[in-house]
Amino acid sequence: QSTWGNTRKSSTMLCEIAVAQDVFFAWFVMTVAAFISLMLTSGSVFYYWYWPSQVTYEKWRHKSNPKFPSPGKVRDEIIQMLKGMATATLCPALSLWLANHGRSQANCDLPGERGWGYMVLTFFVIWIGTDFWEFSYHRLGHTYNLFWSQHRHHHVFYNPSPFAVIADEFIDQFVRAAPMLIFPLIMPINMDLLFLEFALFFYCYGVYLHWGYEFDCLDAHNPIVNTSFQHYCHHAKAILYKPYHCGFFFKLWDQLFPGGIYPADQCFCAKCAQKKGERSVELWKKVEVPDYSVLLKPSFWISWKTLEGEKDDQQTQEEVFFASKKSK
Repeated sequence: QSTWGNTRKSSTMLCEIAVAQDVFFAWFVMTVAAFISLMLTSGSVFYYWYWPSQVTYEKWRHKSNPKFPSPGKVRDEIIQMLKGMATATLCPALSLWLANHGRSQANCDLPGERGWGYMVLTFFVIWIGTDFWEFSYHRLGHTYNLFWSQHRHHHVFYNPSPFAVIADEFIDQFVRAAPMLIFPLIMPINMDLLFLEFALFFYCYGVYLHWGYEFDCLDAHNPIVNTSFQHYCHHAKAILYKPYHCGFFFKLWDQLFPGGIYPADQCFCAKCAQKKGERSVELWKKVEVPDYSVLLKPSFWISWKTLEGEKDDQQTQEEVFFASKKSK
């Protein structure tokens, strides 16, 4: 009998999905749950910080990019997010299926024979291990053309909103979600802990990183933790061969590798922008906040533009980079 079978009597939440023998059923259930979770999390943050009726000068002066993304770009983010979501849930679905067939060390014990101390330990192993995994794969996407060909689709959102957290292509997002499949294969791990850590801890921090605004209490210049400014800087400045701020939680990984930190003397965070007078009331009066209510209209989604994606009038960072390479 599998370890999974021995612990089913104490199973909770996601573990119950393993009752199904069909991996596609597990994937479907988890995808529906993920859709609800993502729309509630990213959607509520987007409404409070981007919806015209909610945007104020006091909020705007803490915005990394003084401009707001167009409704078309936000629509593209949501479409890409749904692609990433459907791919990411394959990993936990496969983990559940393997556990149900006794082919992994996954369990549903809470806290189990090893006690709460082991649960706390596995939380930190997942946190640190996944953070380094995310950084390593992410950096590959900015240092090798093969990986950039996948990751570049995430960088069309140079002024991201909270919907851009997992707005990735299929391969890109599958690799990012792979720790949910790998960890149970190499160590005893509680499945609810693993999945909830990804769904709540990692995704919520991802929403913060793609928030587009900055906290006063968490200064962008701190030496330890990546803030929303570092990730906005990454979207705005990092391209192929320029791997600025590829880390997720910790700045340590970028500090250990060459070219990982954007020059401090060129900082353009909201706090520095305020000191330069770039978040004044006069400039605020010139800001256009798009009417995002079109996102609630079916006709806005049922069009060729939904499939093609919105084209930008200005050159992207990538186009400028390769144009400069050709001119040399």
